[in-house]
Amino acid sequence: MAHYTGALLTALAAAYPDDEWCVLLPRGTRAPMPPCVRGVSSWLPGRMQNGSAAVLRRPRADRMLGGDLDVFWAPAPVPVAVSPEMPLVLTVHDRSWEQRPCDFTTYERAWHIAARPRALARRAIRVLCDAEVVRADLIEAWGLAPERVRAVPLAPAVRGEGVVRAGDQPYLLFVGALEPRKAPDVLLAAYARARASGLAAELWFVGDGRLAPVVQGPGVRRLGRVGDAELAGLYAGALALVLPSRLEGFGLPGVEALAQGTPVIASDLPVLREVLGKGGAVFVEVGDEQALAHALVRVVQDVGLRDALVAAGREATAELSWAATARATRAVLAEAAAAEPLASRCAPGAARTADHP
Repeated sequence: MAHYTGALLTALAAAYPDDEWCVLLPRGTRAPMPPCVRGVSSWLPGRMQNGSAAVLRRPRADRMLGGDLDVFWAPAPVPVAVSPEMPLVLTVHDRSWEQRPCDFTTYERAWHIAARPRALARRAIRVLCDAEVVRADLIEAWGLAPERVRAVPLAPAVRGEGVVRAGDQPYLLFVGALEPRKAPDVLLAAYARARASGLAAELWFVGDGRLAPVVQGPGVRRLGRVGDAELAGLYAGALALVLPSRLEGFGLPGVEALAQGTPVIASDLPVLREVLGKGGAVFVEVGDEQALAHALVRVVQDVGLRDALVAAGREATAELSWAATARATRAVLAEAAAAEPLASRCAPGAARTADHP
């Protein structure tokens, strides 16, 4: 979510320099901001502000930003209070906390209860998501009016040009949160089977999370968090990216891998079929360790298959760019701002746009 918010704000600021973008930051936070983006620090600690917003519906975030705003954009469901007259746009990446609550800690479940995602979505003039599969799910599960829900796809951060590839050691790559819904445990079990069948490549994990302690074993490397440039090199140097997720809202690592010319092995989820294209990955049944192990061996041993996967995946994702995401998102924000009379109105991404001074 932080990657989505940062990449999208950067693209919005670059494409619409006459707009003003104001970001509400937790107290004491300092973060570099693109031109046209102004950070405003809350006067409350983050948890206190979230708790007060959930229980008291105060303080109102739009007023903390100065009030002179056209639209308030929440890039994820969070415990937030917004003035009744303020047009709200909400991004929902998935319903993982409803679909797989057992994957979340007690604190995380309490956070989502406090955030009231369904109520926020009903309150919002527009709801954004990352894929048509998720859009259809939100409409059906939450009873949202179809015309209010828009799917705007994400994009890779870095394309293939000028990337320094990671070392010479052959490896498979996992990128994502080390959490149950991302299924690193399934990948570890499949990799152990594949090694027993003669697979020589190592398995490298990028990311962090509460399953990090179990990410270990022969041939396994855990790299933790890395910067964008290093991540691009890791994508480019890998034999394949493995996306064994039990649930996804978009599958951004798959798109980023293809942008670096790296094939993808992925769980057979409808959203990944949508995003990566039918031929853009070797798809395996969710949670099937044996099928995944077979796919690992097959992709590592078959250079022609890897080339075909990259070609098909790149064709499927060729139109994705953060500039396109910014254009589509900005159009939705402008729609929301114009949907009802303007009052005091910018936020964790709100904006005062050139169309609505």
